Amino acid sequence: MQVQRIIFCLFSEITVIDITMRDIAILIPAAGSSSRMRGKDKLLETVCGVPLLRHMAMTAIATGAHVSVTLPDHDHPRAKALAGLPVQVISVPDADEGMSSSLRRGVGMLPRGMRAVVILPADMPELETSDILQVMTGFCSVPYPMLQQASTEDGTPGHPVLFPADCFSAMAQLTGDQGAREVLRSNKHRLRQVALPGERALLDLDTPEAWDAWRGECSDNGDEKICMPAE
Repeated sequence: MQVQRIIFCLFSEITVIDITMRDIAILIPAAGSSSRMRGKDKLLETVCGVPLLRHMAMTAIATGAHVSVTLPDHDHPRAKALAGLPVQVISVPDADEGMSSSLRRGVGMLPRGMRAVVILPADMPELETSDILQVMTGFCSVPYPMLQQASTEDGTPGHPVLFPADCFSAMAQLTGDQGAREVLRSNKHRLRQVALPGERALLDLDTPEAWDAWRGECSDNGDEKICMPAE
């Protein structure tokens, strides 16, 4: 059976988040250089008529949670994609050091009292608000803090990933471009997988070829108006 990939473009209602999840933040690391796009910026590519970064921020905002977005600086062109949205923009002057710099600064700038943070990659347009809420709900459904990692239907680990607050100090010491993999490894004894539909926990678009292939699939599946770039 062919899996239909549908991106919801209109957020006609904002989810009323459960009171037990109001102290879970969402962090979107968006300070990278898009080096594999050969001169283009993947986060400014069009999805649902808006830049991808704005689409991802709107997807996160619809959970009702606090949303933070890291950028190279406040004057970066990506900042315009977030104009008017209720997000915390965090400047990362050392962004060229890799993903770890976004995580260090982003987690360090979260509002006080957060019990956990969901790391939501900025280049995964098939992720939906319900997927993020599913990960958050998994955290709230257990009596002790467990990491929550989204996976594909067949169990392949992917994104987003939720880290309890007791991981924040380790995340503040990350280095290089490996993200939080070391934190995941050291906490594998309390890592819970949350299966999402299809392959959307894995699909990221960081090369021109990946964008072309994805848009081609959308067109083949009858979703051309949803996924193709604006004219």
